[in-house]
Amino acid sequence: MVDVLLGLQWGDEGKGKIVDFLAARYDVIARFQGGPNAGHTLYVAGRKVVLHTVPSGIFHAHCKNLIGNGVVIDPVTLLKELRTITELVPDALDRLFIASRAHLILPTHRALDAASEAAKGVEKIGSTLKGIGPAYMDKTGRNGLRVGDILSPDFDKRYAKIREKHLQLLSHYDTVIDWQTWEEDFLKSIEEMRRLQIVDGEYWIESQLSAGKKILAEGAQGSMLDVDFGTYPFVTSSNTLSAGACAGLGIAPSRIGEVYGITKAYCTRVGSGPFPTELFGEEGEALRKAGGEFGATTGRPRRCGWMDLVALRYACLLSGVTQLIITKTDVLDDFSPLKVCVAYDVSGKETTQMPFDLCDGEVKPVYIEFEGWKKAPLSAVRSLAELPESFNEYCRFIEDYIGVPVRYISNGVHREQLLEKALGGGK
Repeated sequence: MVDVLLGLQWGDEGKGKIVDFLAARYDVIARFQGGPNAGHTLYVAGRKVVLHTVPSGIFHAHCKNLIGNGVVIDPVTLLKELRTITELVPDALDRLFIASRAHLILPTHRALDAASEAAKGVEKIGSTLKGIGPAYMDKTGRNGLRVGDILSPDFDKRYAKIREKHLQLLSHYDTVIDWQTWEEDFLKSIEEMRRLQIVDGEYWIESQLSAGKKILAEGAQGSMLDVDFGTYPFVTSSNTLSAGACAGLGIAPSRIGEVYGITKAYCTRVGSGPFPTELFGEEGEALRKAGGEFGATTGRPRRCGWMDLVALRYACLLSGVTQLIITKTDVLDDFSPLKVCVAYDVSGKETTQMPFDLCDGEVKPVYIEFEGWKKAPLSAVRSLAELPESFNEYCRFIEDYIGVPVRYISNGVHREQLLEKALGGGK
């Protein structure tokens, strides 16, 4: 079976740490969608490492790691990332595999991304400008270049053809992008990529399953950024739900086992888009500062707000989440009372369902309050028995509202700051 781990909010839920922890229980970690806009943060030998494309099991000697066909890869970003990794783990490339059907991000994709975003003016969606959207557009438009193409003797011809198409598109924008300065590094990185282990991902995964290997599919971004079910049009360009693991790795739905869903104890969002529980002023700034909420990939300050259970239950419904993981609980140590959104007031009408369009009409959160745990900070807790009752009440309410048991509670950035609850008990 293939277990799936994904974020349930707008990304930045702390997936990197959780995959790093769970990797000890799996033989294969497979990234199934997204691009280098992901930023999965790990701490290795006391050093902070941010992974953008490589699966988060790369630092575990027993783990094989697959970049699946659903991922779009920037060769420059990938090779830079691999140099950082091999400084820490020299043999890491031995356990990294890349699906031949994964698409490539070209320098002109990045240029199109920047030019398109600039043209939107005040209607910008908050793109990371990594070329991800244009790469996925070429994929669905049947124009893209794939990893397998770099092994073809006529790769240069294929690359020149799609580059020319992009230049024609760029000529329609007023913004001038100096993409040529990126091309030399791109072509050098392509040369290096040819020496990596490129495989037919769907057959490779099947061989691992046939050998009885345990596989964890790692998602990027978050459920509320899903291109179909997220807060459209302020979404990413891929399917971030558990169903995306099937298309992004080439596995049948019947192969899916557990679905781990990760949520922070509060909410954050980077870039534009609706955010019903967003906090402004001193309260929002205090939460941002306490949580160190700045993008691992972009460095942009994240917007912060209270837990949104309407959105969380919606995300769990879409992916069939079987186990919930709550991260950054220690960030709320100094906040009391705590608020939790249990419904939306949409233009005067209350609902517990996700509206078709959060951008259309006035959406106000309906809150209930909980006592904080300031007298017993979670950052110092090392066992379930030490958890303050005020936190347990907060946790039980979330479980009951969502209908999914909490399996792990993260109360700090380090590996040992993770509490595991037994399934079937401990509510």
